[in-house]
Amino acid sequence: GGPRAVDTAHGSTPHFLAYSTVTQGLRRRSESSAPPDSDPPIVTASARRPFGTKANNQQKGTTMAHDVVIRNGTIVDGTGQPQFAGDIAVDGGSISEIGVVSESGREEINADGKIVTPGFVDLHTHLDAQIGWDPMMTSITWHGVTTALLGNCGVTFAPCKSEDRDFLAGMMETVEDIPKHAILTGLPWDWQSYGGYLDSIERLGPMINVCGLVGHSATRTYVMGERAIEEQATPEEIEQIAALAGQSVREGAIGFSVNRHPGHTLPDRRPIPGTFASRDEMLAIAKAVGDEGGIMQTVPHFGDIENEMDLLEEEGKSARLLFSAISEHGVRLDERISDMRAKGVDVTAVTVPRSGGGVGGLTTGNFWPTPSWNELRKVDFNARWERIQDAEFRAKLVQEVKDSPHAEMIVKGTHRSYPLGLGDRPHYTGGRHESLADIAAEAGEHPVETWLRLTLESNGQMLFHNRGFNVNLEHLEKMITTDWAMPGLGDAGAHVSQMIDSGWSTFVLSHWHRDSGVYSAEEAVRRIAAEPARVLGFHDRGTLQVGKRADINVIDLETLAERQPYIVHDFPGGAPRFQQRARGYKATLCNGQVILRDDEHTGICAGEVLRNNG
Repeated sequence: GGPRAVDTAHGSTPHFLAYSTVTQGLRRRSESSAPPDSDPPIVTASARRPFGTKANNQQKGTTMAHDVVIRNGTIVDGTGQPQFAGDIAVDGGSISEIGVVSESGREEINADGKIVTPGFVDLHTHLDAQIGWDPMMTSITWHGVTTALLGNCGVTFAPCKSEDRDFLAGMMETVEDIPKHAILTGLPWDWQSYGGYLDSIERLGPMINVCGLVGHSATRTYVMGERAIEEQATPEEIEQIAALAGQSVREGAIGFSVNRHPGHTLPDRRPIPGTFASRDEMLAIAKAVGDEGGIMQTVPHFGDIENEMDLLEEEGKSARLLFSAISEHGVRLDERISDMRAKGVDVTAVTVPRSGGGVGGLTTGNFWPTPSWNELRKVDFNARWERIQDAEFRAKLVQEVKDSPHAEMIVKGTHRSYPLGLGDRPHYTGGRHESLADIAAEAGEHPVETWLRLTLESNGQMLFHNRGFNVNLEHLEKMITTDWAMPGLGDAGAHVSQMIDSGWSTFVLSHWHRDSGVYSAEEAVRRIAAEPARVLGFHDRGTLQVGKRADINVIDLETLAERQPYIVHDFPGGAPRFQQRARGYKATLCNGQVILRDDEHTGICAGEVLRNNG
């Protein structure tokens, strides 16, 4: 067995079949290549050495080399305890020694002047489809993430009857902006149950660890068929839905995901199945999931937040809770969640650690809805660039927006649109007077004129960040410094041509720790590694301790930063998506294998499918 390797030259290959010859027959180390129906060695680490002890690296008096030794680093171990200088030895995929390591390593990493942290845990991704053709799971694997949770927001591809594949793919397209064609052609679709889906993902051989939530929409559709969309479940159907949810968790799902946000709809604009499910249905599911040790993940209806919190509190009597939060409700959420936690409810929120929203620019095709802008959208970048050289065409682009019935709304939106700048590091923290509207007012221009001028001055490369939520960074700071709100919600794999927040972990360390000092290094790492691992129930990773799995980052904190996002066309069928790289990652290890070195993938895929074992 051993780790798998893929070609990293072009990021990802545009079809599932392109990887079949790479991953076929290659398995992980024997300790993690058990058959699907056996108990996977995750969550607990009883078979490994006790945490906090030095592993015996002697054999009949002979000094043996470690697999990897990370030397002279500043260790920020994820526990929240003060950082310290030391070395880390890795053997057999686990940490074997921390302190002064005297033996050599078959591979040595010089961490002098660097911090050494646990691998980061991403609690909110939608890589369920992309993982089929991109086992490197870009862009999160450029940002120190070594474990990713799939299946958020109630939309998953399992459980799934063969006749429902088209429906589930279409739903994922409208809710998460993942092209339906890519989903249907890029995945093997060789499963029906959720456990079968996890088996299929395992065969694909991901670069990092993955775990998954089973979705309400898929589960409800499996039981109710077409009626799942708009009808309430009968008592018998509620019993079946809850039983199937519990079965999926027994098969390895970490928990169950729910979407109660009415804005998430099917292609025909009807709400996705489960949006308005009854209290009885939700509580029955929570009990079934909680009985198996699973979590309940929710995207709430933010327009009805009080009732949503009431429901969460009831669900929390049966299961651990994870939900998506926004700072616009931060004050009231703090009151409600603090009260729940005081009553013993295990509830955690996750939010984007900066303003969340779309990214536009000439390279993206995310333009205003007028005829000439729509004309630009249909052609490639070179043709767009050529068209806007024409002053008459630019004037037409401006005038159409001025004449649009949505003109007032468009101009209002430019007050929340911020240029990301031309530096290698995007400027995500612009003040309220740095918006496109403010720049236009200062120049005596219409905002669309300013957009075009900045685009021309940047050779078409300027991007604009359109802040939709967490708009006020001061309010966001207050929320992400509570004990219940963790930074995350990067949405990797979703809205792929509209937004890119996959670098959230890099932003936490570079902005909220290094630049602003809001978090200490110890607290920042605890919040993006140890705490999310705890939420998922993983006791064998998330901190750097002897006996735990060797998911490790070596980071140059002084240079750490996200880089400017860019569009690639590498989905099946050539569909576009954003990618975003980082700088400052000296190395990332997953299960003891170096998957990234000096900000570039090594081609090694060392991930495991982490399954709930109750």
